[in-house]
Amino acid sequence: MTLRERANRRGSRAGREQGVFHDGEISVQNLAGVPHRAREMAARAIRDAMPEQHQAFFATLPAVFLALTDRRGRPWATFATGDPGFVRAVSSRQLHLRARPALEETLGLATAPGAIAGLIGIDFATRRRNRVNGRLLASENGLAIAVDQSFGNCPKYIVPRSLAPFRQTAEPIARRAAWPDDADVRSLLARADTFFIASHSEAAAGGTGAGLDVSHRGGPPGVLEVRGDGALSFPDFPGNRYFNTLGNFQSDGRIGILVPDFATSDAVHLTGQANIDWAPERTVAGDLAERRIDVAVEEVWYVKHALPFVAHSVGP
Repeated sequence: MTLRERANRRGSRAGREQGVFHDGEISVQNLAGVPHRAREMAARAIRDAMPEQHQAFFATLPAVFLALTDRRGRPWATFATGDPGFVRAVSSRQLHLRARPALEETLGLATAPGAIAGLIGIDFATRRRNRVNGRLLASENGLAIAVDQSFGNCPKYIVPRSLAPFRQTAEPIARRAAWPDDADVRSLLARADTFFIASHSEAAAGGTGAGLDVSHRGGPPGVLEVRGDGALSFPDFPGNRYFNTLGNFQSDGRIGILVPDFATSDAVHLTGQANIDWAPERTVAGDLAERRIDVAVEEVWYVKHALPFVAHSVGP
């Protein structure tokens, strides 16, 4: 291969990566030492339309988890639920939900056409998960998302669960909670092994308009720590090396977190500002964490009866 051919190949590869990943993601990939070969493979895995298997997968789910912003531009992680089939792919580029997001009015979520959105669907029994990022379309019944990015994730850190059949519950009761002293919030966080992160990029990559993302995180109970200084802290374990979430932190820093309690159906919603701590002394030997995230919490809501179902852990 000639020098010119090598240069052209490098340029083509960099173009693919830049067309999928924004500057924040590329910055974190550089800091983490992600090889270019891995980035090229990742860029190919992120599509601008849903493959047929993803379309079929979403239709099987009784719940999906969402990232939306409020009217101040702050990201919140929330969810929508319904009987399986309430999520339907109209085409490879459009996903419709016959449901509204939880706490839409309470949090002042932006759900008008053109608002950015992220979605992740998880089958907790099989630990399969797929994601969509895009923008909201006009919809007379629920939410409609125009897909900008579609990709799958590996099953790491998903605690296998069996969802009980949908049941009638008491109406959700949401109250604003004092941080970091609210006893109910601290108790729920201490026993949590699953949470969802909404994150926002300052600018979308390649003009796609995909500036909001929601991701799943998991770990043993205690994975979420309330520090003495009031920061909420959690480890960043090895993953797919895309660094969508951390790249958004590098770009913008705003974060929303949803922590569901599958045993009680309660949940905590919060928003704040995230910081990536790369100091090796912050990681604990043996827990596999590569770095830690600290969140300066700005607003917290505790919701009783948030989920219309309960779920039980299965297997080890």
